[in-house]
Amino acid sequence: MAKIKHNNFLDTVNEVFTDAKQEGVLHLYAEGNQFSGRKIGIKDRTLFHFGTTGYLGLEQDSRLKTAAIEAIQNYGTQFPLSKSYISNPLYRQLEDKVTQMFETPIIITKNSTLGHLGVIPSAVKDQDAIILDHQVHWSVQSAAKVLKNRSVPIDMIRHNNLNMLEDKIKSLSDKRKKIWYMADGIYSMYGDYAPIQDLKALCLKYPQLHLYIDDVHGMSWIGKNGTGYALSELGELPENVLVFGTLSKTFGASGAVLACSNKKMYHEIKTFGGPLTFSAQLEPASVAAATASAEIHLSPEIYELQNDLKERAQYFNGLLEQTDLPLIDKNNSPVFYIGTGMPKTGYNFVNRLMKEGYYVNLGIFPAVPVKNTGVRITISRHNEKQEIKGLVEAMTYHLPKALEETHTNLGRVYQAFKLKAKSIEKDKTEDSLKVQLEDSILKIDKKLWNKYVGKHGAFDWEGLKFLEETFSDNPLEEHNWNFYYVVIYDEDNNPVLVTFLTLGLWKDDMLASVNASKSIEQERQKNPYYLTSKVLSMGSLFTEGEHLYIDKIHPLKKQALNRLMKSLEGLEHSLEVKMVVLRDFSERESLNPYFQGQGFIRIKMPASCTIDLIGTASIESHVSGLSSRNRRHLRKEILAKESLLNIEVLNSCNEEQLQQVQELYNQVHKNNLGLNTFTFPEKLFKNMSNHPNWEFIAVSLKDNPEKMIGVMLCYNNCNYSYVPAFIGMDYECLKEFHTYRQLLYQTIKRAINMKYRHIDLGMTASFEKRKLGAVVEEKCAYIQTSDNYTLELIGVME
Repeated sequence: MAKIKHNNFLDTVNEVFTDAKQEGVLHLYAEGNQFSGRKIGIKDRTLFHFGTTGYLGLEQDSRLKTAAIEAIQNYGTQFPLSKSYISNPLYRQLEDKVTQMFETPIIITKNSTLGHLGVIPSAVKDQDAIILDHQVHWSVQSAAKVLKNRSVPIDMIRHNNLNMLEDKIKSLSDKRKKIWYMADGIYSMYGDYAPIQDLKALCLKYPQLHLYIDDVHGMSWIGKNGTGYALSELGELPENVLVFGTLSKTFGASGAVLACSNKKMYHEIKTFGGPLTFSAQLEPASVAAATASAEIHLSPEIYELQNDLKERAQYFNGLLEQTDLPLIDKNNSPVFYIGTGMPKTGYNFVNRLMKEGYYVNLGIFPAVPVKNTGVRITISRHNEKQEIKGLVEAMTYHLPKALEETHTNLGRVYQAFKLKAKSIEKDKTEDSLKVQLEDSILKIDKKLWNKYVGKHGAFDWEGLKFLEETFSDNPLEEHNWNFYYVVIYDEDNNPVLVTFLTLGLWKDDMLASVNASKSIEQERQKNPYYLTSKVLSMGSLFTEGEHLYIDKIHPLKKQALNRLMKSLEGLEHSLEVKMVVLRDFSERESLNPYFQGQGFIRIKMPASCTIDLIGTASIESHVSGLSSRNRRHLRKEILAKESLLNIEVLNSCNEEQLQQVQELYNQVHKNNLGLNTFTFPEKLFKNMSNHPNWEFIAVSLKDNPEKMIGVMLCYNNCNYSYVPAFIGMDYECLKEFHTYRQLLYQTIKRAINMKYRHIDLGMTASFEKRKLGAVVEEKCAYIQTSDNYTLELIGVME
């Protein structure tokens, strides 16, 4: 498989968000001349609002509104001066009130994102280390990454996995002064908690451990003076813990607050904290509203408000218990998450609820894994019990409808979230289809396979038989693959869909940047299987090309795809797969909306290069069709060197030649961290040498013909396509003799002489291949992961 183009993370997010936007569930605009919090205007409809993060409803409190209006009248819309010079006259009172709330020194910041960017680089020293919970808020992760420039190590654990955390603490304890664990107090999607009590115990066990808690979703609705979940669990704030709260969301105003009991650290952060020093300060209206809210938090009224919200949340929880709705995490927070599994089901469900009169938030990648799409419901004091009950009734009615319309079911949702399994109902629209799932190409009709899938690449029937024999019974785990063949027939026994899959061990950083792979490979010197996972892939790491045949004009095409998805899910579950990969598709592929709706995200791959040889009589006639510029390059860089080289086609190799072939291939593999894969088994090259469909185009110097400087490993596909599958090169000779270009030219020359109709030149180096007459087509793949942990961990390393 060729080198992958490193996909810009933002490009992927943009695709997912664009899809959701087109479905009318994201990037909406609220409508109306006023807003009460209980209802919201969207698309000319007035909906009950179950998407707010103002859980106590303080943003609509008349005291906060009056304070904000008076501040604007007295001080203007802003106080345009850095806070390092002079603060708005209202700031002192706000700081005094919030300090009383937290009973410890505090720092007010413009918002939590800028706050993290100011605090983390100040609090974390060069001798320290950072460990992130993989679900900690993006703003914390982003601020932590800044410290990579100072060589502060950053690692990550799976969500709330304290065993994993302790292992990483042990590994860092003799290397780093402080070890910072960064987490949310309340997680914004599922509403689950950080295990504060267990973290306190770890801090006692490991004095180096310091906690950085982003508790913006835990503020106000819980805790003494509404100071949040983390402090309600901690009691007094220890010096080794920093807690971030918010003055927006539930607090009802704007801004954020850091609580820090370590006087030395507090002074350093407050004196110079990057954005805290240079960013604009809060507007007078925000400062005044926050002060009014702080006064409420310091009064007994805050506990009345908390209890009122708690009663509504418990009422909602009680109603949910009487349904089969897949609540992902049951807890006492005002945040609830109902899983839908596939994005397309989520879109359908949200739109149905809006038509019914209820607004909820869509939870989608990257906030959650794509396959863990769902709706986030927030309960606030704005919500009355009758509309809470109405929402539950609407969800109970519409979720089965949404599942049915998107050809899925509740069992698949439970399976996607690893909840207690429920029976998977059969889609009756697919009854007329028959699925053949086999574990060997020997069980598949040879003519059928070659007709529908086997005309290109190294995966015709004989090629797959060769791969099954090569990737089995090897001593290393990564060299043993399982093969699965899927043929879906209609009632008349006509194939509607044909493909094959492999299960193998992949390096998780295969698609990552070179820098990330270099860092990970250092760890693999001690642990060879660090960051590796079982992957179920369409095709294999050995093959390139169109691995999926589907009859695009068949009336049951979509149902066949649905059956394929269910087969993949069954294999994924039974084989405990961490990632599913579908490849290689044209960028113009019309299936993109379908795959995205099924929980896959699209990534770019290198362009595919092919040459059509029909009607090409000789290499000279092929060259004559090139541009004058490309012919000039051919004469200068290839033909001028050809006379110095010995070109030989080997149908088989002796032991010495095989050793050279393997060494040359390994040079290419080691120099290609951009596609970081395991090596192939040693017997591969011997098997190639013994197989009638494989041959080697070997290049050596005429003055040393026994020593190869380059080799192309080529496969004969049904006497139709010529497939230069892999290459080996001596990098010391690469520039002088233009070995890569020479091998491409000799491959084309060989294919024409052997009268092949087609050359599959594979992916990467499209610029070089285009110069020799290749047609280039952009390609993509679709991936689906069980969670975002690995993606985010590697993102931290890049």
